[in-house]
Amino acid sequence: MIDYSTIQRILDTADITDVVSEFVTLRRRGVNMLGLCPFHNEKTPSFTVSPAKGIFKCFGCGKGGNAVNFIMEHESLTYPDALKWLAKKYNIDVVEEEETEEQKQLKDERESLMIVSAFAQKYFSRSLWEENEGRTIGLSYFRERSFRDDTLKKFAVGYSPDGKAPFTEKAQKQGYKMEFLEKTGLSIKRDDWVRDRFAGRVMFPIFNLAGRVIAFGGRILKDDPKAAKYLNSPESEIYHKSKVLYGIYQAKREISRTEKCYLVEGYTDVLSMHQAGIENVVASSGTALTPDQIRLVKRFTPNITIIYDGDAAGIKASLRGIDLVLEEGMNVKVLLLPDGEDPDSFAKRKGASGFREYINENETDFIQFKTRLLLKDAEKDPVARARLITDVIRSVAVIPDTITRSVYIKECSRLLDVDEEILYTEIRKQKYRQNEEFKKKEIRDHRRQTFTQPEKPTQSLPEKQAAPKMLVEEREFLRFLLKHCNTVIFEEEGETPDEVYEVRVGDYMVEELENDDLVPKNPLFRKVFFEVKENLDNENFDPLKHFIYHTDAEVSKLATDLLSEKFTESKRWTKSGAFTEKEEEILDYLVPRIVYEYKLRRIMLMLEDIEKSIDEASKEKDFDKVIEEQSKYMNLKRVEKFLSEKLGSRTIN
Repeated sequence: MIDYSTIQRILDTADITDVVSEFVTLRRRGVNMLGLCPFHNEKTPSFTVSPAKGIFKCFGCGKGGNAVNFIMEHESLTYPDALKWLAKKYNIDVVEEEETEEQKQLKDERESLMIVSAFAQKYFSRSLWEENEGRTIGLSYFRERSFRDDTLKKFAVGYSPDGKAPFTEKAQKQGYKMEFLEKTGLSIKRDDWVRDRFAGRVMFPIFNLAGRVIAFGGRILKDDPKAAKYLNSPESEIYHKSKVLYGIYQAKREISRTEKCYLVEGYTDVLSMHQAGIENVVASSGTALTPDQIRLVKRFTPNITIIYDGDAAGIKASLRGIDLVLEEGMNVKVLLLPDGEDPDSFAKRKGASGFREYINENETDFIQFKTRLLLKDAEKDPVARARLITDVIRSVAVIPDTITRSVYIKECSRLLDVDEEILYTEIRKQKYRQNEEFKKKEIRDHRRQTFTQPEKPTQSLPEKQAAPKMLVEEREFLRFLLKHCNTVIFEEEGETPDEVYEVRVGDYMVEELENDDLVPKNPLFRKVFFEVKENLDNENFDPLKHFIYHTDAEVSKLATDLLSEKFTESKRWTKSGAFTEKEEEILDYLVPRIVYEYKLRRIMLMLEDIEKSIDEASKEKDFDKVIEEQSKYMNLKRVEKFLSEKLGSRTIN
């Protein structure tokens, strides 16, 4: 357990902009910061950070919260572990009670895999620098490749000793369970046979964005035709190779600063370019580019240059995947290195200034590069040429920006010697197909959202059942309750003329619902409502801070959502220019109206239920029940009329 005062210190110290900027490139937009959401795929930024309020909110996928919530969501951590993450970032000492053996066993599996991986990285590094075998074999390999010690330590490279299972035996002696050694892929177990996966290899740790080791790549150093030259960790709970780029942790700040990312293929390519002074570089580690990898780069820059080592067959095979980069709205360039060179050798030979000069003189726009490359094979073959035109236009069609697309069409028309109008016709066909697919996907997604339960139901609710969706009027009620709780809206006379009582928004709204017994059954609403009620006499109660930093993630998310509404004044107040005042200036009008609208909605829902009850009683010929329900119905209709008149005969649909 982390003590309360430490938690408060962490919350007070953690700056939401500083925390989010570790993972997302933010740009100022008025008083807020804007960036691409790290939790879902988007081409237009809708991820907003409010430094003043200390919250983030994505208006695309709906995720929101404070700095703790962001780290919990992004790093898949529990609330205590997210607090520890922030404490480490801000050098805050966290003193905890000693864990019991039972608590240790119940540690989250994901965290256990991270801990095992961190141990492995330290073990491999120590083997490289301190053990005779590591220095003789592993370090000699790196020195032969002209890597400096500072570069090797920057990427925490290491060496896995040769033999059957020296690493596994050491890990088990240190208390690490075979279960987690297997799940990370560090050890392989078959019945009673155990061995190290990476024995006799130099090791390249793979870090996530937060700087934690999640996997390894290992290069064999001895001649063995049966063994793979490079071997990577298998997929695990913490490592999905399609979502990871090697070197992203070391490169992210430089990528943001230079507004460009270089993409290469291998581990040593990254190390060599860093050593040459070009640090905004990542590697796909030999895999074809995936949408998740592209989005990872796009968090920091929309500009990417893909560096090829001159293998024409390999380039053609990879062109198909680069359409995904264009589809994400990124600016793609291609750099072809001279024959016989790769980024590793070229960086060592040219150095930083020579490499940058070569890049500036030779990097080419992707569409031009693709057109010229394929034209070589299709120049004298009409069928092949027609196929080429279709292929290139397919790439242009996925570009989301209209102006960029039109520029490319003009260039393609010149390069391919095809009339622009023909290319536009083909583009329209392609876009029509894309739009149809997009509409179908939206319908499928909408149906899933409407008819399926959330994947992460509210844990604090009874039996872990997800709360039903709140009505618009319920959300507005809570928004006003939290935002204006302590604001005085009325003054009432007491028993004597000199006595005056101030009525605050919180007192008024809570009393109105409780007096009419109209507190809804929604568990999330009730949790917030009754916590406000309990604190009405607490002079230090700040409802926004209390609920935004609530330990219940669902409550925190709700508070953030309510505070992050896209309007300053509700549209219903400003419709037809009825009001130009700020919300705070007309609370004496708005708060009662909010309460009336909420009550009216509840009454209308109750009327619907009674109508169903009357129908059922009529079918069963239970006329006493019919008369009883009709009496309730007439009473509620009178209340509905009263509320409608209060609202100016406004009808809620």
